[in-house]
Amino acid sequence: MARPRKFDEERAVGAAMEAFRTAGYEGTSTQDLCEATGLGRSSIYNTFKSKHDLFERALDRFMTERNSELFALLESGLPVREKIRTHLRRVVDEECESEEARRGCLVVNTAIEIAARDEEVAGELARDYRLRLEAIRAAIESGQRDGDIDAGKDARALAHLVIAAVGGLRVSARCGADRGALEGIVEGFMAAL
Repeated sequence: MARPRKFDEERAVGAAMEAFRTAGYEGTSTQDLCEATGLGRSSIYNTFKSKHDLFERALDRFMTERNSELFALLESGLPVREKIRTHLRRVVDEECESEEARRGCLVVNTAIEIAARDEEVAGELARDYRLRLEAIRAAIESGQRDGDIDAGKDARALAHLVIAAVGGLRVSARCGADRGALEGIVEGFMAAL
């Protein structure tokens, strides 16, 4: 009879997620994961099979959490322009005021670090991108029907632009752009919208 697990698997995934956000996939050793999760090597490998498997679970959790925040905002009663502005301002706040800034966005970090050489991860990032793209596109189309956004603009292209703005804000912040510069990017983007 198998011994029951004496740890919370989801808590371990969350702790691993934070370790990967801090140091990246390559920079996070198995020992780092042991320290972050409080688990021994055998527990990690018996439960998650490999560092890569644990990373994929952590990445999936990060995407799910972030997307639930975005989707809740997109489903709120705000006009779509305010939904987009709020989304972009949240990114600025994360990058300028919180512990988040030091760890960065796991999606952006992963896209830069390993997506080009890991087909499985690249596929997960592409799936996540499509989910966000379609949710934002639908919100923009709704805004076009309501007259909040110019109906003559391509909703899908604008949705791509929103996602690019988010990634650009995050990378700009990592490269030293301060709050004023990031807020300027948001307002420039909103004027173009």
